[in-house]
Amino acid sequence: MTGPSRAVALEVLLRGPVSRSEIARRLDLSAGSLTRLAKPLVDHGLLVEVDAGGDPESGTVRRTRPLDINPAAHHFIGAKVTGDDVHAVLTTMRAGVVASAHTPLPGRDPASVVAAVRELTGQLTAEHPTISRVGVSLGGRVMDHTTVTEAPFLGWSQDVPLGSLLADALGTPVTVDNDLLALTRAEHWFGAARGHDRFAVITIGAGVGYGLVMHDTIVDTPDVGVGLLGHCPLDPMGPLCPSGHRGCATAMLSEHSIRAAVSVGLCRPVTYDECLDLAADGDPVATAVVTASGRALGRLLAAVANFTLVQKIVLTGEGVRLAEVARSAVDEGIHADRAQRAVPLDVDVQHSDFTHWARGAAATAIQTYVLGDAPASG
Repeated sequence: MTGPSRAVALEVLLRGPVSRSEIARRLDLSAGSLTRLAKPLVDHGLLVEVDAGGDPESGTVRRTRPLDINPAAHHFIGAKVTGDDVHAVLTTMRAGVVASAHTPLPGRDPASVVAAVRELTGQLTAEHPTISRVGVSLGGRVMDHTTVTEAPFLGWSQDVPLGSLLADALGTPVTVDNDLLALTRAEHWFGAARGHDRFAVITIGAGVGYGLVMHDTIVDTPDVGVGLLGHCPLDPMGPLCPSGHRGCATAMLSEHSIRAAVSVGLCRPVTYDECLDLAADGDPVATAVVTASGRALGRLLAAVANFTLVQKIVLTGEGVRLAEVARSAVDEGIHADRAQRAVPLDVDVQHSDFTHWARGAAATAIQTYVLGDAPASG
């Protein structure tokens, strides 16, 4: 696609179904120019005309038919790599999940990661053999969307050209991204924050993650992979994190920390879900721990909003159930650190699993395919 055609396709992808007049207005195009640019996209099946409806009572019917993306025109693979396994999805062009699969990692070396992604790609493309691009995400630092410079969960501390290794193995273009950035891209284009030009994404689970979009642009720096928000102090009386910080976000909100605190109090090991179940049932030990964590989560949400001035925060991750079980404590933490006259925070709690993270990797691949280069900043 040429630059102008790509702009039309992107506008429809993000906002469709959308009328031709609206596309022309947003892109500052004449009606004739838009028709010239849209026609080959329709002829090739990327864009489709959809029913505009009308007012059945008045008998009016719109004469022009809006344009929308044909989501099945292209398919993408997204793979989320953890320290133990790989989760992958096959998606449409709007990141709709068509199929999913996962496999344990045979090892944490680059060759093992490549083998696992190749195996899953083979499984997922059995019924959809043609894919336009593969996206891979992992926790750590990624340079130029191809080279992993650090991946703590895999034990990688030296540069690994993962993108080129996978492209050679798969025979398909590959985009590699930090998992938090990939998840934020998916929420921005296809998820809970679609249509918002300023918002934050906070994840809680094995750790604490943070993504930020300002002025329709994702904040993409090498420090995204460091986990800086996990060191934010929240409770001066809280437990220690592995780095020795007392009461930081990691110490208060990670699944491991919550499990450890409840297990010590009950003198027996418990799972994360059991901690939350016990708190919901009024167990004094679990209730005290979960309430303190909920209040700390509220303070973290308030701090992010206060510093960035966003009004919407997408809260997700495997540990996000904490926000529901400790809802009153979360609200208390927000109100304690937020000015009374401030606009109320829109906290959108999104339940997720590793399929959700893999969909983020697919969204990165979609962005790269549509824009023709590195994933979008906006």
